[in-house]
This record gives sequence, structure tokens and C-alpha cells, in this order.
Amino acid sequence: MPTKTILITGATDGIGKAAAKLLAEDGHHLLLHGRDDTKLDLVKEEIARKTGNQQLDTYLADFSSLQQITDMGRKISSEQEELHVLINNAGLVSKGYEETIDGVELTFQVNYLSQFLLTHLLLPLLRDSAPARIVNVSSIGQATIQFDREAYRNNYNMMEAYNQSKLAVVLFTIELDKRLENSEITVNAVHPGTLLDTNLVDDAGLNVWGKPESGGEVLRYLATADEVKGISGEFFNEKSKAQAKPQAYGEQARELLWKMSKAMTKSYLTEEVE
Repeated sequence: MPTKTILITGATDGIGKAAAKLLAEDGHHLLLHGRDDTKLDLVKEEIARKTGNQQLDTYLADFSSLQQITDMGRKISSEQEELHVLINNAGLVSKGYEETIDGVELTFQVNYLSQFLLTHLLLPLLRDSAPARIVNVSSIGQATIQFDREAYRNNYNMMEAYNQSKLAVVLFTIELDKRLENSEITVNAVHPGTLLDTNLVDDAGLNVWGKPESGGEVLRYLATADEVKGISGEFFNEKSKAQAKPQAYGEQARELLWKMSKAMTKSYLTEEVE
């Protein structure tokens, strides 16, 4: 298998860390993202020790800050000559309504809007490295997006917010695929597994069903397997194509989300988003 340069966001815990170990074992050059520099260093050392792979670079950013996401994206673009795979994995669940420094609800920004911004920042590098893949981590838990954000704030529910953010990931994936038509970049969304033993599941107070290693294997599959070469604009339930909630297939909803996301991130993007 040819060596690829692969960025994994949220690589210090859970399925991101599990995927990083597997991909390091395969010999790939990994760019590991985290929001805690101490944890990043420890994970880098652990993966290098266990796999023998020294092709590991780390990037620090808190995805509750659009400026930090932007700084990281620009740093990667200036330091890396190639990027073959972007795995947008970072995520969280907020028990109460909380806004980021950017005035955006925390779960929505970290789970979805960060993907929108970082992906656009890295698209030039992905294009130059094509064929390339984008893997967006979503969930089988999805809820119709409430575009009235004031009503959303007044009726905040932890799991509803999480599920809306994960459906937004699917809408973004399908819409981005259409806008990347005739390029050599594929983009897919994936549910990596149900209630895996991760910090996110623990923070939500949910019962664990599975291990993060199984989710890591799913991400490795979407990122590198020949079986999904050329497949784009799909939602996967683990390693199988699946159907997302109906809103994902509505052109009007996708365009509305795209327009809203573009407005939220426009001051951080040097290239105009179509």
C-alpha cells in the first residue's frame, strides 16, 4: 500500500487515537490533532513506541475557536507538501447550552462547523495531492436541523443538539461532494460504531456497547481501503452504505446550511467559498 499523509482530528482519545495507531502500523505519515499539548506529546510517543513509526507530526488547536482552527489549517498547508486523507473526527457533547468565543453553540461548532472550516482551508492541499479522501465522522443518531437558532437555544437538549450536529455533517458531506464533482477528491460521512467506549460517550452518561478499536478500524477502512475508492457523497454505517435522515437529501436544507456556514466562517477563509 502506498504511504499516505493523513490528518486525524481528535487523535488523542477514543476512535481517533485508535485509528491513528492502526494507520501508523500501516506505515502512513500521520498528522495528529489535539487540543492539549501534553496529551498530544504522550500519544505521539505511545504510537511511535508501539508501532515503530516515526512519521508523526502534531498540531494543536481548540475547535471551540475558529481562529485556532484557521491557524492550524494554515500551518499544515505551509508545513506539509501533501495531504491525501483528511479525517474530521473531533467531537464532543455539551450537557448544557454553551456558546463558543465565536458566539456559536459549542456542540454545533466543534462537531460540524469546525469540519466545514478546516476542510475548506485544506482543500487546496488536498487538490494538489489528489487522489484524496475526506472522511467526516457523523453518527447513526441524527435529528432534523433546527435553523431557527433562537428557538434552538431556548429549547436546548443535549442529545438533540448532538444529533443535529451529526446530521449537519451528512448534509455537508453530500453538498461538498456535489461541489467537488469532476475532482479527484472523495468525501463520505460515517457512523463508526454505536456507543463505543470513548470520553464523549462517558461525558454523555451513556452505557458503553463497544471498544474504540472497532471504530478506529472503520475509519482506517474509509480512509485507505480499495473497496471504497471512487465512492463519494455517501453515508456509511460502519463499513456499509446506509441511509441518513431524510433532511440530508433535501437540496434546500443543504443549501441553507451551506449558506449559514459560509456566513459564520467567511472572515477566516482567504479563498471564496462557492
